[in-house]
Amino acid sequence: MDVRTKMQESSPQLSTTSYQSVPTFPLHSTNEKAIPLLGFGTAEYPFGASIDTMKQTILEAIEVGYRHFDTAALYQTEQPLGEAISDALRLGLIKSRDELFITSKLWCSDAHHDCVLPALKKTLKNLKLEYLDLYLIHWPVSVKPGEYELPVKKKDLVPIDLKSVWEAMEECQALGLTKSIGVSNFSCKKLETILSTAKIPPAVNQVEMNPMWQQKKLRKFCDEKGILIESYSPLGAKGTLWGTNRVMECELLKEIAQAKGKSLAQVCLRWAHEQGVCVLVKSFNKERMKQNLDIFDWKLSTEESRKISQLPQCKGFPAGEFVSDDGPYKSLEELWDGEI
Repeated sequence: MDVRTKMQESSPQLSTTSYQSVPTFPLHSTNEKAIPLLGFGTAEYPFGASIDTMKQTILEAIEVGYRHFDTAALYQTEQPLGEAISDALRLGLIKSRDELFITSKLWCSDAHHDCVLPALKKTLKNLKLEYLDLYLIHWPVSVKPGEYELPVKKKDLVPIDLKSVWEAMEECQALGLTKSIGVSNFSCKKLETILSTAKIPPAVNQVEMNPMWQQKKLRKFCDEKGILIESYSPLGAKGTLWGTNRVMECELLKEIAQAKGKSLAQVCLRWAHEQGVCVLVKSFNKERMKQNLDIFDWKLSTEESRKISQLPQCKGFPAGEFVSDDGPYKSLEELWDGEI
């Protein structure tokens, strides 16, 4: 059964404190709770810029109904997320940690076999949690151990041993420190490399995806392999290192939003949901947090979806920071295996 079929058969579940109904999806690699198909992202650029207000932002997100939170070692938001979870429990916003779905990611400086388990343990300490619901390899890239930074220093780029790093990820799941494991920013070819030796296949591939970068080839591949796509930058991530204003300035999307009486952001999020993926949103404005949840009780028309499918495509974040004449990836073609 493919991802889309399973998603259609998966029954929506109501958040315990919100009138909003966020559908969930059972990841293939675990019998634990399903992943909510709308998540709250915590990446803010420059990293750490909103660290003083991040805890309160996350508490407000929990209050309005979000139960899926995405962080990473790179973002410097693991600690405020952990503090927000502790406060949410104390305040009664949630009854137990098990109501939440928490994702974090392994940074490139820890993408070495012997660094993976210590990195996850550090993440869990930051979050004050006993386990993650999902742990991802952030990029198919390794740099010398030590720094958590983006851009990385090109002189520190080294070849990644996907086989041994994935084996260490599998060990993390076997130990119960994460319920599921997956990847981020992986091409079809790099997924094939992991799948060729994996005992536990990736449950998720988190990638840039929005109406201006629809990832049709990758979505088809992941659907066939039972890998759930998570969409980051669903609105284009305007104002970040990895962002572009093309989505929010798209005339077609503006026209559809006006015709439907919705925001352009809601149109983008609904479009992504209708493609059968999990969507990660981010807003520090409480009203927009609520608007971003309000995408499940209406649909795009067939004609609207057709027009969006024909939009010209352009990747927002090619990630040239990981390309170097002296590094393992000497071109963007090599980094993305032509999927750019």
